[in-house]
Amino acid sequence: MILLNHNTTNETKVISLPGTERKVVFVVPCYNEAHRLDSAQFVQFARQHPTVHFIFVDDGSRDRTRELLLRMHDQLPKRIEVLVHKTNGGKGEAVRSGFQRAFEIDPDIIGFWDADLSTPVSAIKEFITFMAENPHCCAVLGSRIKILGRKIERRAGRHYLGRVFATFASMTLNAGIYDTQAGAKAFRNTGVLRKVFSESFKSRWIFDVEILARCKVAGISLESQMAELPLRAWNDVRGSKVNALDFFVALKDLVRIWLYLVKTGAWSHQTPPNEAVEPRANLSDSTID
Repeated sequence: MILLNHNTTNETKVISLPGTERKVVFVVPCYNEAHRLDSAQFVQFARQHPTVHFIFVDDGSRDRTRELLLRMHDQLPKRIEVLVHKTNGGKGEAVRSGFQRAFEIDPDIIGFWDADLSTPVSAIKEFITFMAENPHCCAVLGSRIKILGRKIERRAGRHYLGRVFATFASMTLNAGIYDTQAGAKAFRNTGVLRKVFSESFKSRWIFDVEILARCKVAGISLESQMAELPLRAWNDVRGSKVNALDFFVALKDLVRIWLYLVKTGAWSHQTPPNEAVEPRANLSDSTID
């Protein structure tokens, strides 16, 4: 692993973000992203925002991904960290690995972002600003809502399959969530979050839903302590590792997550808006089978 630093040139405008006296860390999982990773945008954003750090996780890539990540490290020593997995463990475990490292850094906010920049890296500013202005909010989830004034570019087939899945995901969690799968999320660094990420995910592709389920079991109200932030732009970048068959695997995982929530009593539980965010159950007591 490699931790990087920041060196400001006269051509770089350094931008201060509200509520970021301490570090903000975003984890970026990567698997065979050599042809989709726009390293220049990540580096430029890091130059402009000195409190934002990136942890890139190479999840067993077989192309030039690792080489590109190490070049980014060379450009910004002590500002970008690269974790290398020898074998591919799936996106969820890549994110969890990055979060485990981020907990050691101990920033205020930890998030994860898709390497292909389907959500522009500039949107990170909106996530940080939203959390600074809403101190009760422990998580912000990017949401791909295609409305006037928003540029959401998504292939029709993926859109309609996504809406079907989103409906089932909302029912599984018993919460009015519009989009669980956008790869742009940010969380406050709390003891509860550390518990949520303490164990391996059972779901390879819908670990996002599993994160929310674990939060719910830990006593967090999804309705009142989390928020969805409509993305200003999202582009369906070609080369996704997810295919149509994964949709049916994901539905099976939703059933397992629902059973987990029912078993722990969290499915029907609604935490009052101002209830303290402390775990009411040990997550290891009731794992997803």
